[in-house]
Amino acid sequence: MPAHRKRPMADFSTLGLSERLMQGLAKAQFTQPTPIQVEAIPYVMQGRDLMGLAQTGTGKTLAFGLPLLHRLLGVGHPPPPRTIRALILAPTRELVTQIATNLELFTKGTPVKVVTITGGASINRQTERLARGADIMVATPGRLIDLLDRNAVVLDHTGYLVLDEADQMLDMGFIHSLRKIARFLPLKRQTLLFSATMPKLIEELAHTYLREPVKVQVAPPGKPVEKIAQGVHFTPQGDKAKLLESYLQKHPGEQALVFGRTKHGSEKLMKLLVSWGFKAGSIHGNKSQNQRDRTLTEFRDGSLDVLVATDVAARGIDIPGVRHVYNYDMPNVPENYVHRIGRTARAGAEGSAVAFVAPAEMEEFRAVEKLLKQPIPVIGGAPWAADIVAAAPRPGQKPRQGGRPKTGAKPQGKPQAKAQPKPQGAAKAHPRAGRPAGAPGGHAAPKRAARGPRRGDAARG
Repeated sequence: MPAHRKRPMADFSTLGLSERLMQGLAKAQFTQPTPIQVEAIPYVMQGRDLMGLAQTGTGKTLAFGLPLLHRLLGVGHPPPPRTIRALILAPTRELVTQIATNLELFTKGTPVKVVTITGGASINRQTERLARGADIMVATPGRLIDLLDRNAVVLDHTGYLVLDEADQMLDMGFIHSLRKIARFLPLKRQTLLFSATMPKLIEELAHTYLREPVKVQVAPPGKPVEKIAQGVHFTPQGDKAKLLESYLQKHPGEQALVFGRTKHGSEKLMKLLVSWGFKAGSIHGNKSQNQRDRTLTEFRDGSLDVLVATDVAARGIDIPGVRHVYNYDMPNVPENYVHRIGRTARAGAEGSAVAFVAPAEMEEFRAVEKLLKQPIPVIGGAPWAADIVAAAPRPGQKPRQGGRPKTGAKPQGKPQAKAQPKPQGAAKAHPRAGRPAGAPGGHAAPKRAARGPRRGDAARG
């Protein structure tokens, strides 16, 4: 990729944006561009393919959105039916909504149409909207493929492709979806890729879909915002709920985002916090899109003080009021830690992030510190000893049961008589069991391997 020279800090008036966009920026009270906007916008305005590396909360949406709108505002005629001029792909519904909301600040009163395409919404209604064409589509890969399969949208006239939070799309298993979508796009297009981290797959993705891109990097990949005060509290898993309560009580009225590992666990924690008197809500994959949107709206307008979420929200929440992030459960992917805590200290504000680490999570915690290339300050407890870590069940595992009792321990319950094998000819089938294995003429039914969800299915749409 061509070398990139850092540009001196500038204001929006020096970036060549149209007067209409300048008026929109002033109305939205955006006075100073962020570093990623200063570095990226001139190249995008020139029509260059671009790879932008920047941490979350640094203004990447306007870095690609403003020059895109600058081009589209000058077109002057509506798009043909079922076609779109610019495609923006994002990994989650929340991020799709966030991007569209930011763009619509500048398209009100203009002929530029922005449509959002995600799962959890009526595909028939989306098909009807696309029948009239659109200037910008912001979509999740899964639902877009559904529409392509129905021939409800064509990408032959799509001159701009933006892959936002590309690293998370790969983490969620969307690489095959991206390859399929790319086959529908014209070769002659401008492609922009934005990512918070730079794994090897991102380099391969950029090499495949970008043409002689310029690389813009305003912070080392995986480095969190400097204004986030980080800390770790070592605590047993069973003590986390009460510990969280004590932290929340220290900052009454300040908004906090709590990240859990599972949908069930996050919902259970939310209900516990509500029972303790906190104004809490939750978003995760088991919630409908309407429920998720309603909860985010309540969190955004201050009706909720605490939001419990799985990683579905790690890159889809842009709420300036979030002051505290609690990693109730450590993430399985270390990069997700950076995305989680990036939900605070937005737009230059300050924030704090505390990780609760149980013995079984020490491996995940060490992986996070390795990614950050620095230790996280200990603000409670002490790192777990190796023998305690080794004895702790891994997340999702049940503690071992039924082991040999210690010497002198009384057996629990009545002892069960040891079953005696019956003669082969005496085997009698249970009405639901079918013919038993080993019976004359019978065959043991092969066990069917449990099939887990394909990677990316849970995030589809």
